[in-house]
Amino acid sequence: MSKVATDEIVIVDLNENGWLIDASSGRIVPTEVVARKLDRMILLGPDVTDIFVFVHGWRNNRQRASEGGERLACILRTQFAAHGPMYRRLNRFRALFIVIRWPSMSNPFPSGYRQIRERAHDMTNRGHAHFVIAQLLGYLNSIRELPAAAPNILRTRKGQYLHCIGHSFGGRFLCEAIMKAAEPKAPTLEWPWAHNEYPYTVDDLLVFQMASRPADFGGRYSRLLTAAPIRGPVVLTFSRADRALTLWHRFAEGTAGLGARGATAPQDAIQQVRLPKLGEQLIIRPERGRIVNVDSTWRFKHGRFSRLEGAHSDIWYPESANLILALVDQARP
Repeated sequence: MSKVATDEIVIVDLNENGWLIDASSGRIVPTEVVARKLDRMILLGPDVTDIFVFVHGWRNNRQRASEGGERLACILRTQFAAHGPMYRRLNRFRALFIVIRWPSMSNPFPSGYRQIRERAHDMTNRGHAHFVIAQLLGYLNSIRELPAAAPNILRTRKGQYLHCIGHSFGGRFLCEAIMKAAEPKAPTLEWPWAHNEYPYTVDDLLVFQMASRPADFGGRYSRLLTAAPIRGPVVLTFSRADRALTLWHRFAEGTAGLGARGATAPQDAIQQVRLPKLGEQLIIRPERGRIVNVDSTWRFKHGRFSRLEGAHSDIWYPESANLILALVDQARP
């Protein structure tokens, strides 16, 4: 595959075991060739300001997964064009979008939910998804212009920022991959939670409607808060209209999902805000905790009564773009 031009979308395909797949041949890309393959696929031009790695969630076929990346790019460009002055640190904005596409289709019933839950779990814990995504993040870190010139020096306004966005089970992939960084090496900067330099560093993590247990950040993902290569906050949307996580997740795991309730642990690391309306600023108070629960029920509600999964995928709004761009803006010093 030839390299794509700046401001386009790169598709990275994984199979059900988490292996990187060559889209043209359908063959597995061997571990030792992953970095070389990524280098052939991705062109990071000097005019790019921000890189987005997006992992879709449940019930996305290949076409819908690709369309999700296009919708993300579209709502961000449209929002910035219409409301750019709101984001005071963003003098300009040009993005590269990388979509992780994986087999997430099933029936929309509890049995299908359990099937994809198990697949997502196996892809990261028995398979290779976390390795491929970690390789991707490491590769991007190696080719981007890092915002920090050196350890212990506050970032300048230059640099290319790296943002991870997941939806549903895609949030699990990202959490697992980000925790795969090697041991810390040197001090780093400016959010009060981040104290170490890693082989790669993510500037922020946002998960829409995460399909995980509400208490998982107090256990399974606790390292993301204390010992992982992420500088900024962990931002998690939730909506009580998400039937997939209110009911289906309860059938599968005995409790409603995080994306229906918000994170519940560790309690001293959590702050909660309402999804800002257009024209409103997102306010994150670092002293109140690294996890930011974003109550999005007022906006993510379409399909509440008309779809089996409810509002689980009802996330493509200008307000979502406003949330993302607010994080992009706050990643700057």
